[in-house]
Amino acid sequence: MKILVTGGAGFIGSNFIKYILSHYPHYEIVNLDKLTYAGNLDNLSDIEDNQNYQFIKGDICDQKLVERIVEDKIDVIVNFAAETHVDRSIYDPKIFVETNVLGTQILLESALKFKTDIFIQISTDEVYGSLGKVGAFTESSPLLPNSPYSASKASADLLVRSYFKTFGLSAIITRCTNNYGPYQFPEKLIPLFITNALFSQELPIYGDGLYIRDWLYVEDHCKALDSVLHKGKIGEIYNISGSYEKTNLEITDLILKKLNQPKSLIKHVKDRPAHDRRYALDSSKIRNELGWKPDASFEEGIAKTVDWYIANQKWWQKIKTGEYLEYYQKHYVLREKM
Repeated sequence: MKILVTGGAGFIGSNFIKYILSHYPHYEIVNLDKLTYAGNLDNLSDIEDNQNYQFIKGDICDQKLVERIVEDKIDVIVNFAAETHVDRSIYDPKIFVETNVLGTQILLESALKFKTDIFIQISTDEVYGSLGKVGAFTESSPLLPNSPYSASKASADLLVRSYFKTFGLSAIITRCTNNYGPYQFPEKLIPLFITNALFSQELPIYGDGLYIRDWLYVEDHCKALDSVLHKGKIGEIYNISGSYEKTNLEITDLILKKLNQPKSLIKHVKDRPAHDRRYALDSSKIRNELGWKPDASFEEGIAKTVDWYIANQKWWQKIKTGEYLEYYQKHYVLREKM
């Protein structure tokens, strides 16, 4: 099987690539990534010489490039490529529409043109909007996005559905809750707070800190996508969740305790616009139909994550200083085996 992974130099994409190559060493992976601020080839340094792995620097909005890649016997497309940070989408919505909507459409069109076997769209729980204190979103819940980021992802999901319904493209959509784990870009809550706390820096929490998210360790997400890839039903949507709901303050307390740091590092800052209060997904469909369930409890996962960031300070310090991005922009030479 030959898989095109878009956005494979990012957090979840890089973890997925390494998971697939470790569990299916005969599979071939082509990684297409633009190497924007969140794309980091250091995430994949341990497999860069694998004969079944190929990296191509490029943009999913580049139709000619995408077509050239997909026509070379790609069996599966797994689309992780996306602008994902809500705050950035508030200040610059245009790039989110371009990458998340137009880029997805170009991938879909290429998959259709060259008869790709399966197209898997990696989406997010944020497309459903905000929840009250009880309940959980199911796959049939309406899409009510509240930020430019989530609106762009919901738009992409609808495009994927339309290509399945109108053109018969073999597509599947997955929507996952918040991920955490190794190689997560340190602007996100958990790695930001770990790396700040290690140097006794402030931990900025929006508003009252009682926003609730449902958390999933990234390796368990990769296992879920493995199940979808090999057992998922074409045309379906699968919610993926750990069912570990935590407030931002609860997560902060866990990190501070793990690192023996005082709560005085917490700094409440001005809330962002349209901040969704709570997310939670009902993932009974993928659990019952495909037999998936998460292995790591939140306490186990957060402990492993803190330990990883302690042991890999060189990795994230290069990111916080911008050194990694400057290096790739100036010195990276495109390597293609095509």
